[in-house]
Amino acid sequence: ELLFQTVHQSSELWLKLAWNEVEEAGRLVAADDIPAANRLLRRASDCLKLVTSALDMLEHMSPWEYTEVRKVLGHGSGFDSPGFKELRRVTKLLGEQLHAARERAGLSLVEVYTQGREHDDLYNLAEQCIELDERVTVWRVRHFKVVQRTIGGDVIGTQGTPVEVMGRLIHHSFFPELWDVRNELTRMNLPE
Repeated sequence: ELLFQTVHQSSELWLKLAWNEVEEAGRLVAADDIPAANRLLRRASDCLKLVTSALDMLEHMSPWEYTEVRKVLGHGSGFDSPGFKELRRVTKLLGEQLHAARERAGLSLVEVYTQGREHDDLYNLAEQCIELDERVTVWRVRHFKVVQRTIGGDVIGTQGTPVEVMGRLIHHSFFPELWDVRNELTRMNLPE
C-alpha cells in the first residue's frame, strides 16, 4: 500500500508542477513572451516523463498484492486525478493562446511550419505543445499497460469503467490540429 501511495502522491506533485507551468506558459503566450513560455513547457514535459517512469515502481507489486490495495481505494481512479484534470483544463487554454499568437502573427498553421525559420518562437511553441501532447500519450499508454498487467484488460476498473475504455483514450490528443498539419505538409510535397 505504501508503494502505491508513494507513486500516486509523487505523481500528483509532478502533475501539479506540470499544470502550473502550462497555465503560466499560456499567460506568457498571451503576453507575447513566447520564449519564456517555451522554457516552462519543456519543464512541464519533463514532469510528465517523471510521472511516466514512476509507473515502473508499480510493477514491483504482484497482481494479487494489488487486490488488497484496491480494496481501500474504493471508487478512486486515474480519472479522478486532480493533477490530470487541471492539466486537461490548462492545456485547452494553452491551445487557445497558441492559435491567438499565430493569428496575431498573421500566419496559418501550415505557415508556422513552412516559415518556421522566420517565426522561430512560434514554431518552437507549436513543437513544445506537440511534445507535451506526446508525453501525455506516452503516459496514457504506460498507465494502461500497467493497469492491464496488474488487474487485466477485460475487467472493470476502480471507478466502474471497463479497463478497455482507458485503452481507447490513448488516441485522444490535446492538439489534434498540430498532428493533422503534418499530414497536410506531407501531402504538399508528394509528387503528383
